Order: sequence, then structure tokens, then C-alpha cells
Amino acid sequence: MESRLPLATENAIGRAMRRLLPFLLLMYVLAFLDRANIGFAQKALQHDTGLSNTAFAFGAGVFFIGYALFEVPSNLLLHRFGARRWMCRIMVTWGLVSAATAWVSTPTEFYVLRFLLGVAEAGFFPGIVYYLTQWFPQSARARAIGVFYFGAPLAFIVGGPLSGLLIDLHGTFGLTGWKWLFLVEGLLAAAVGVWAFWYLADQPADAPWLTGDERRALTDAVRHDAREAAAHGPADVRAALFDRRVLAYALIYALIQMSVYGVIFFLPQQVASLLGTSVGLKVGLLTAVPWLCAVALTWSVPRRADKRVSHRAWAVRLLVLSGLGIVVSGVAGNAFVAMLGLCCAASGFIAAQPLFWTFPTRHLAGAASAGGLALINALGSLGGFFAPALRAAVDRAFASHAAGLEVLGVASVAAAVLVIFVVPRSRAPADGTPFEPPAQRAR
Repeated sequence: MESRLPLATENAIGRAMRRLLPFLLLMYVLAFLDRANIGFAQKALQHDTGLSNTAFAFGAGVFFIGYALFEVPSNLLLHRFGARRWMCRIMVTWGLVSAATAWVSTPTEFYVLRFLLGVAEAGFFPGIVYYLTQWFPQSARARAIGVFYFGAPLAFIVGGPLSGLLIDLHGTFGLTGWKWLFLVEGLLAAAVGVWAFWYLADQPADAPWLTGDERRALTDAVRHDAREAAAHGPADVRAALFDRRVLAYALIYALIQMSVYGVIFFLPQQVASLLGTSVGLKVGLLTAVPWLCAVALTWSVPRRADKRVSHRAWAVRLLVLSGLGIVVSGVAGNAFVAMLGLCCAASGFIAAQPLFWTFPTRHLAGAASAGGLALINALGSLGGFFAPALRAAVDRAFASHAAGLEVLGVASVAAAVLVIFVVPRSRAPADGTPFEPPAQRAR
């Protein structure tokens, strides 16, 4: 059954999507570039700094330790000060830290800056998810988060060729290619952070670009969902941090992130190996292909899930698709089949995530939402810390480049199984009002 909203609310949602989502998308593209561009810099960075493969994997993952430690405090500060101010702070500091990576000369400096990058970026992603709950009711939330999630594939569609091009600037003005990579992409993030301070509005009531009727309608729709979540979910931040369902969501998200970062940190080198060449513009262009597929699926599936209220079922399908794709990309002896597997993997784990975030946002509201979403992202992001090291360790233990990918594929399928058991079924009421889990309506 499809859910419908009043015309003023639908108009306000459409206007808010056109105004906010392209800018939030730009922010996420830059965030993804600055955490994942070391995949393009890997070989040259290792050569210049003496990093071993194990040390590189640790440095790639230690980002998530700083990220996880400061995630909850950062999101609570965003709840207090508003997205406009706090997103500016986050982006400027992470951009400057990322740019500073251009002057890394030792493994220790690499570890420290990667850790500080995580600290600086902490709160960005759950802050955006929380911000979207202030603007979009549950019936439009998967669409909104889905558009925001375009940032991940777009970071590689645009960022792959851009990173390859910057690497090819090696020697320009006396800087190596990997230094150009960190410097340019980091300073871009800082510049957009300053822009965010002037561009964003904290909530619909603050938006001069909405009509009075649209502001009231959208505010009422969002508050309706918040009241429903507050009535059935954790009462405050402390309760949210120890809520069993919140912790279960964190485990699901950790398994998803293991799949994501276990693939993307090594993707340029994996594609280069399939082509029998080194990382550069050619590899950058080819790495864009899986993300083009991810954009297509992330555009279509959340819209269908919102209309039919089938978020849970679609999340399971996509996570299984991702797991199978990851395994195929590692075991296939044919380059075309391996690339097809990477396309399925990227499409599955990217398109599944906006659906995933509709589950906790249906369960949390207010400060409990800010804290709970941050905890899910913090604990879940630890999967990104363990994934590179786990993949490298399994590959080494079995003397196979496919073994680590097989483990990551299992992680994605395990996430799908947990979704089946943890997430309650939902359906849209006949009158089109925002929906809630059946168990909650029965209370």
C-alpha cells in the first residue's frame, strides 16, 4: 500500500529536497574522498614513507578509531548548536587535516593524521542523518537519505578520475602526485565547510525559501513522526545508548561497513591488477563503473521502498546481492566477470544503507535520536577499522587474494540475516499517515 501526504507537505518536501540535498551530497562526496583517497595514493605513499602493507592497512583503519571515540559527543553538540554551525566546524577541520597529510614523511605521522582525520570528521555522517530527520517525515526519509547516499558512488565516479588525474600531476611545482591528491581534496572540503555556514538552515521553521504554509506543514509532519518515535523508543540519550535494538542496529551497520571499506580501500589496486597496469587515470576511470551502477540502484530502490513501505525486504535483497558480488569479484578468473561482481557489490552495499537508516530513525527522536544514531554509526564504523586489516590477514593466512573477499561477502550476508530477525515489519496505514511498526501500534 502506498502512503500519501497532504499537498502542502509534499510541496515542502520537494522544495527541501531540491534546496538541501544537492549541497549535502557535495559535502558527502568530499567526506568520502578524504577518507578513501589513500587507496589511490597507496603505492606512492608506501614508497615515500616506507609503509608496509600491514602498516598501511592499520593507518587506513585507525581513522575509524578516532571517528568512533568522538562520534556521540560530536552529534550531541550538533543537536545543541545546530547543523549550520557544527557542519562548518567539522568540514573545515577535517579538510585541513586531510591537506596536512601531504606532508607525511613517516609511518607514525601517517597514523597520527589518519586518527586526527577521524576525530575531525566524527559526527558528520550521523549528524546529516539526524539533520534529515528534522526535515523529512518517515514516508519520504528513504528517498532523502538515498539521494544523500549518492555521495559515496559519486565520490568514485568523479573522485576516481580526479584522484587519478592528481596522481598524474607528479612532479608539478616539485610536489609528488599523492601530495597533490591530499592537498587539493582537503582544501576543497574546508572551502565547502565555510559555505555550509551560510547555506544551511537548521529546521523548516528557519527556511525563508519555504512558504508559510509549507513551513507549518513540514514542521507538523516531522513532529508527528518524532512524537511517535518518542512514545515507543528510548526516553533520553542514556537510554538510547543502552537500548538493545540500537545496539543490534550497530552490529548490522558494522557488518555492512566491513563490506564497504574492505572493498573500497583496495579497489584501485584490485582494478589495476585486473588490467595488469598501475594506478592512474585509466584505472580511475574504470573504478567509476561500479559506482555508476550503485547510483542507478540507489536512485530507484529507496523510492520504491518508500511507496510500498518495503524497506526491510529490499535491504535484505541488496545485502545478499552485495555479498555475492564481493565473493565473485575475488574468485572469478575472468576480468569482465570480476568487474560485474564489483558492480553488484557496490550497488548492493550502497543502496542498502539509506534503507537501513530508516530503521533506527523510526525508533529514536530528539536528543535520544542524536545520541543513538551517533552510537550506531560509531560502533558500526569500527567495521571499517577491522575490515582492511582482516582482509589483509586472511589473504596472508591463506596465501590467496580471494580469501579476504570471501570473508567480507559472508559479513554482508550476515547483515542481511540480522535484518530479518531484528527489524520489525512495517506497513503504511490506509489513510497515508506516517507509519510505525505493528508491535508499536498495538501498544
